[in-house]
Amino acid sequence: MMPELPEVETVRRALHAEICGWRIAATKVRETRLRRPVRAASLRQIDGQRFVDVQRRAKYLLLWTEADQALVIHLGMTGRVDLHLPVGVPVARHDHVQWELTAGKRRLEMRYHDPRRFGLVVRLARRSVATHPLFARLGPEPLGPEFDANYLRRKARHSRRPIKNFIMDGGVVVGVGNIYASEALWRAEINPKTVAGRVGPTRCDRLRQAIVEVLGDAIAQGGTTLNDYRDPAGNAGYFSVQLDAYGREGQRCNRCSGKVRRIVQSGRSTFYCPGCQS
Repeated sequence: MMPELPEVETVRRALHAEICGWRIAATKVRETRLRRPVRAASLRQIDGQRFVDVQRRAKYLLLWTEADQALVIHLGMTGRVDLHLPVGVPVARHDHVQWELTAGKRRLEMRYHDPRRFGLVVRLARRSVATHPLFARLGPEPLGPEFDANYLRRKARHSRRPIKNFIMDGGVVVGVGNIYASEALWRAEINPKTVAGRVGPTRCDRLRQAIVEVLGDAIAQGGTTLNDYRDPAGNAGYFSVQLDAYGREGQRCNRCSGKVRRIVQSGRSTFYCPGCQS
């Protein structure tokens, strides 16, 4: 189960708290074969610079330096960013990129670890981020001001896709992964098979609010652990204990007397209650 927006946001917050102000002393690339080939020479161009901010766009982490350069990391399916203090922890088999960070006499190691190598590590200048192919076609952030009920209704109006597929489209809104789509639709009491264009303004507003709430709740609890997700400190997420729909096939609905059903949409498992999601 790949990290979704709440997991990535949890990682962003942890990294922001730990690495801002630290200087990149050295970059070592141990494996170049990720989703895109890792260009060691490009990554080393930020050696000597300090990290000043850590942002997130969709599921991409942007580690900004003082020279307006970003170390862009995508965790793929099994990637994670580990922080090692003290330094010298033996290198693991899937530690593909390693950064030595310094702050005065203090030293810290940051490593990108990814067993399946579906992640990404690139360097971008600020002026090129918005138009770069990784970011150019992304929709608004679900927790940002652009994502309101009018926007959602306008985008959905002529769509013939099922509403679950629609809200999982990163060109519509970023970061609504499979788990959170099922949970948001359960909260909004909308059947995931409903044609997006038939979801009226009132239900669009309810759905937008449900998306915001379920993502906010998951972020507050550190993400969802269904497999092996960990944050940079090695902590697991805990939101899985509060799932109302996802993974609850055959169990009684937490809202009505119905039973949660599982169907497959576009190759992904969808969980919903036919008794109260109309």
